[in-house]
Amino acid sequence: MKSRVEMTEKKGLAELGEFGLIERIQAQAGSSPSLTLGIGDDCSILNVANDEELLTSTDLLIEGVHFNLDWTSFEQLGRKSVAVNISDIAAMGGDPKCLYMGIAIPPSVSVENLEQFIAGVLSEAKAHGAVLAGGDTSRSSGLLVISVTVQGTTKQGQAVRRSGAEYGDLIFVSGTLGDSALALYLLQKNERPKAELTLRHHCPEARSALGIKLADRKLARAMIDISDGLVADLNHILDASKAGAILNLEAIPLSSSAKEIFKLHPEIFDLALTGGEDYELLFTVGPESTTEIIKIAEELNLPLTCIGVVQESRDLQIVCEDGSNYQYQQGGFDHFARS
Repeated sequence: MKSRVEMTEKKGLAELGEFGLIERIQAQAGSSPSLTLGIGDDCSILNVANDEELLTSTDLLIEGVHFNLDWTSFEQLGRKSVAVNISDIAAMGGDPKCLYMGIAIPPSVSVENLEQFIAGVLSEAKAHGAVLAGGDTSRSSGLLVISVTVQGTTKQGQAVRRSGAEYGDLIFVSGTLGDSALALYLLQKNERPKAELTLRHHCPEARSALGIKLADRKLARAMIDISDGLVADLNHILDASKAGAILNLEAIPLSSSAKEIFKLHPEIFDLALTGGEDYELLFTVGPESTTEIIKIAEELNLPLTCIGVVQESRDLQIVCEDGSNYQYQQGGFDHFARS
């Protein structure tokens, strides 16, 4: 039986939530003269030269929380471990350079498994022009645990933060939304998703080229990658920018596979709004930049969809085609919130 102290601590953490915990740590962490930006965005920003800044981000992937080895191959897991971290660099318009990986390995993982995993890591890193530069290994008595730190660079003052959205900005998103969450939903029901959905869940694509172009051309005023779901991650931008937004429900971009499923099961449409791990870029631009955004979409052969507008009122509205407000039923992903 758990002690009363243990139960109180767990109850307090559930009520505080993941982002409440981060805010508490942030308030105590302090800063330094060389640190332009610390805790609270996709990456920290460190001054390393007169014309360059270093971006750093780190993520944990834990078996049973972030991945299930019954559903994914070790090669796919290696690729995903890199992509989800490089996505943070992309979200600030950075160019990824190095990765550092720590891995705690249980007895159930073989040398062959690890070779497949590393092959995935190196392949994905190479695809983004980055290298695996170091790390650490340890024995695990239970689960497979992966920790990745990624570093990239931007020109001085060019990193795109969450806090730059302005009233009247248009809100754009890359690619399609809800595919990864739909794949997970089906896998958890012991159903086999279509290959299009499965690939989006197991092998997400970091939008590095898009992030770099948006930063280099000084188009994105605020940006984030969608890891916790559209609603949650847009709210991170709105909170940091002290703004609100109106989204057009009909404009939310969906893949053909997602459309098929939502047509048959409209009751799970919220997965497109609140499902995580799409790793698409969500960004705001001034209305005058629309033509440039269209050009970038053509250059990259990547759909970029305007889904709403930033407003002064400090709330988030999702509007249906008939003008009514859409009421979504669930929030974004939070590691410590009650299920």
